[in-house]
Amino acid sequence: MGTAEVAKLLGVSRQRVNQLSHRDDFPEPVARLAAGPVWQNADIERWARDVGRID
Repeated sequence: MGTAEVAKLLGVSRQRVNQLSHRDDFPEPVARLAAGPVWQNADIERWARDVGRID
């Protein structure tokens, strides 16, 4: 899942995802492509639940 997909899941902007991705507790991307970082869906969903951003 790329930045746009993470933004949609969290209900924030792509710019906010970029800010969040610099947090120590934010999951590391599985790859960094020319289009940007890519994360595992499960990693982002787990993080979002742990920090109370989704149910």
